[in-house]
Amino acid sequence: MWQLTSIELFKIFKKPRTYISFVAIASIILLVQLALYVDGETYLSFVMQSVNETFSIEGKRLNGYFVCYTILQTLLVHVPLLIALVAGDMLAGEANMGTLRLLASKPISRSGLVLSKFAATTVYTIALLVFMAALSLGLSILLFGTSDLMVFKSDMLLILSQKDVLWRYFGAFGFAMLAMTTVASLAFLLSVFAENSIGPIISTMSIIILFTILTTMDIPLFNSLKPFLFTNHMLNWKGFFEDPVDYREVLKSAGILVAHIVLFLSVVIFVFRKKDILS
Repeated sequence: MWQLTSIELFKIFKKPRTYISFVAIASIILLVQLALYVDGETYLSFVMQSVNETFSIEGKRLNGYFVCYTILQTLLVHVPLLIALVAGDMLAGEANMGTLRLLASKPISRSGLVLSKFAATTVYTIALLVFMAALSLGLSILLFGTSDLMVFKSDMLLILSQKDVLWRYFGAFGFAMLAMTTVASLAFLLSVFAENSIGPIISTMSIIILFTILTTMDIPLFNSLKPFLFTNHMLNWKGFFEDPVDYREVLKSAGILVAHIVLFLSVVIFVFRKKDILS
C-alpha cells in the first residue's frame, strides 16, 4: 500500500499544476502580510473606529496572531479550488492519458488502487495546509511578534490572551485539514465518472458554491438540509476562537465531515470496481 501511495505521490509532485497551489497561497499570504506591515495600523484604526470611541485597548494590536486570523478568513474560502486541481485529476487524468486501463490490469485490487490514490491526495492536501500554516502563522509571528488576539464578531469584540492562542491555531489548522480532505474526496468522487479532469474540478466548485448558497439562505425549505451539508461545517475552525470553545459543536462538525469522506470514498470504490474501463 505504501509503495503504491509513494508512486502516486511521485506522480502528483511531478506535475507542474501541483505547484500552482503552493505559489498561489504563498503569493496571497505575502501580499496580505506586506499590506498589513506597511499600513496595518491604519486598517485597524478604521475597523476599530467605534470601539476606540468607547474603550482603550492596550498592547500590540497588530501582531502575528491577528495577521494569521485575517489571512485564514480570506484564504480558506479559496483553497478548495486549489485542492480540486489535483484531486479531480487523480482518476480522470489517468483516463485522459489512456493509462487507467493499464493500471487496472495490474495484479493489485481496484480497491487498493483507489485507496492509494486517495491516500496520496490526502497527503498533498495536508502538505498544502502545513505550508499555509508555516507562512501565515510562522512568518507572521516573525514579522509582527505576538500579543493578545482580537477576534471581531458581528455583535462583539473578543480578546484572547496571548498565552491562550497558539493551541487554538493548531486545532483550527487540524480542522481545516479535515475540511479540505472532504473537498478532496468530493473531487476524487467526481473524477471516477470523468474522462477529463476539467469536469471534476468545475463540478466540485459548482457544488461547493451551490451548497454554500443554500447554507446562507434562511428559507424554511432549506433549513432542514443545512445540518447535512458539509459546506455548513467547513468553516467551523472558527469555533476554536470562541471563549470557551464549544467542543461538542466542533466534534459534531468534524464527525459530519468524516462521514462525508467515508461516503464519497465508498462510492468511488464501489463504482471503480464495477466500472468497465475502456481507456
